[in-house]
Amino acid sequence: MKKNATRTREKKQKKTHVSSRMNVLFFAVFLMFSLLILRLGVLQIVNGENYVRELERTEEVEVNTSVPRGKIFDRNGNIVVDNQPVNAITYTKNQQTSQEEMTMVAKRLADFIELKPKKVTMRDKQDFWVRENPEAAKEKITKEETLLFEEGEISQTKYDELIRERITEEELDAITAAELEVLAIYREMQSGYNLSPQIIKNDNVTDEEFAAVSEHLDSLPGVNTTVDWTRQYAYGDVFSSVLGSVKSIPENKIDYYLARDYTRNDRVGTSYLELQYEDILQGQKSKVKTITDKAGNVIDSQTVHEGERGKDLVLSIDMELQREIEKIVGDYVTDLKRGGGRPIFDRAFVVMMEPDTGEVLAMVGQQFDDDENSIIDYNIGAFTSAYEAGSSVKGATVLSGYQDEVSYPYKGYVDEVIEIKDTASKGSYYGNREAYRQMTDLEALEVSSNGYMFKVAIDMAGAKYSKGQPIDIGKSSFTKFRNYFGQFGLGVETGIDLPGENTGFQSNNDFGPGKYLDLSIGQFDTYTAMQMAQYVSSIANGGNRIAPKIVKQIREPSQENDTLGPLLQEMKPQVLNKLNNTQEEIEHVKKGFFASFNGANGTGQDLKGNGYVAAGKTGTAEVVYFGPKYVEDYLGDPPDTINSTLVGYAPADKPEVAFSVMVPWVYPNDGTETLRVDANEDLGTAILEKYFELREERMNEGGSEEAVEIELAEEEAEAGN
Repeated sequence: MKKNATRTREKKQKKTHVSSRMNVLFFAVFLMFSLLILRLGVLQIVNGENYVRELERTEEVEVNTSVPRGKIFDRNGNIVVDNQPVNAITYTKNQQTSQEEMTMVAKRLADFIELKPKKVTMRDKQDFWVRENPEAAKEKITKEETLLFEEGEISQTKYDELIRERITEEELDAITAAELEVLAIYREMQSGYNLSPQIIKNDNVTDEEFAAVSEHLDSLPGVNTTVDWTRQYAYGDVFSSVLGSVKSIPENKIDYYLARDYTRNDRVGTSYLELQYEDILQGQKSKVKTITDKAGNVIDSQTVHEGERGKDLVLSIDMELQREIEKIVGDYVTDLKRGGGRPIFDRAFVVMMEPDTGEVLAMVGQQFDDDENSIIDYNIGAFTSAYEAGSSVKGATVLSGYQDEVSYPYKGYVDEVIEIKDTASKGSYYGNREAYRQMTDLEALEVSSNGYMFKVAIDMAGAKYSKGQPIDIGKSSFTKFRNYFGQFGLGVETGIDLPGENTGFQSNNDFGPGKYLDLSIGQFDTYTAMQMAQYVSSIANGGNRIAPKIVKQIREPSQENDTLGPLLQEMKPQVLNKLNNTQEEIEHVKKGFFASFNGANGTGQDLKGNGYVAAGKTGTAEVVYFGPKYVEDYLGDPPDTINSTLVGYAPADKPEVAFSVMVPWVYPNDGTETLRVDANEDLGTAILEKYFELREERMNEGGSEEAVEIELAEEEAEAGN
């Protein structure tokens, strides 16, 4: 009985315990549901309106749209570079656009336009193959690699790279021409920003293509037909290399331009003038505010800023003169080249500028292309390629002697062959090479005496010359001489407003006395045609080294298509330094330059003009050829050749134009007299005749440059009032 009573009590206690636990559980569930209901109530009743507004929230995105670039005019107000409207096909993607959607649109668009796949890369082809063959792409990965990828041991980047590496050439070659066209279109579509129109094609869009796309815009989401612009060159290829090009932003400059509020879709100046003045020519973009819903769909677009095309440039270049000089130089080079016997000769350069302002009137470089058997534009070579100039630099040598106080006007030296121990003898080339005669600096410039310049240079080095004896000339003498030459712009930057200037070559390995003497007569260091023009301008204008400039003015865009707008900025002459010579010394050297062209024994007598008088200095440099054809055509010693150069100005009494001529490697220096030509004088005479011919024509027609200058001055005065 006792055992039964005990079991009964235990069962009752156990049942009571279970019941209590169940009650606690039910109560907890009740509390949780109560809290959930309360939370839902708060969400729906208290914060409901806020969440509805959040769901209906729109997004505003500001998009910049490119505008036409500024125009470029020459100094006489003639349009050089304009903007030509062209038909264009664009594509705009939004935030929700998928690769599959873009691929579908690209395939449809390919039915209406033709786009050559010249920009398609190997990576583009590989990615296209993967998109078109997803199952075959997966099979490129082993089971082990797939497992590692799923476990995070292989990154997505590495996974994709493995697939691309294993795509065979045969698989890529199987991509059809039609698929490559789709790929070319897709490539352009995906390279743009969200909500920003990306140009798919604007080059030679036919009327048929434009019309077909316009008719099917409903089935081509994101595609639009519009009007774009491209650069138009009124003078064709004249001055083209210096004008530069406008292209898509180079890959290595993406970060630079993005930091300056450009977009990846923009086109920029990529070389020379277009690059140098990119900030001026680019203009102010129009800004469009695009409003989208939560799904990324465009609800509305509002123009925030209309934008403005770039500012206009007025060049210092006289395009008619430039065109004529290019023809003169190009024809001359062609005639010499086709005449035979000049395997390494292929180029010539001319620079003409105002000595008082530094304004470049013409900058010409013409090169003969052996493969094409014709002339190509190498105008940039006038400031990017350098050559030994020969005796043309002797004006700087004489003036440097004055500055160093080892010489003075009318000082006499004996012109003789210089013989230094362990150094090849050096002498003059006029008349008898072995001449021994006393002369002044004026006669030395007239007859182009080497011996006189050698004596000046030796005195500048503080050395003493005795025939057949060694002479102490070290590195410091070279540095000193080059510093003097730098005052004239020789061997230093000229300050021209274009990128990529070459300052020439200065050897730092050979400091022997023979090379030092060569330096004094322009047969050691190299100089550009632009440096030579700056040097002679510094003498012509009385001692100011002025930075050459291509851009004369910056102007606001005009409302009229072919006229100049209001003046924004005038590029004033920039004096880099003044020659450390007196006016009497400079005028004395100018007398020597006059004698060089007009004296009885002058080396530049062919420069006697019709109706004008010029002054200057000729140059002939004996050089060893290390040009672009050396490695290709010569296996032995490089050939000896001649550079023919010239500097000058006219009229001699009141210079209005200064010029330089450089004709490298014009004939072999092997004693073959039949190939010898005075290229410097031939070209110098021709370019001066053309300059004064155009000048006279304009004065007679009443359309002279002076008239244009007066008109511009009147506009400036009105703007000032």
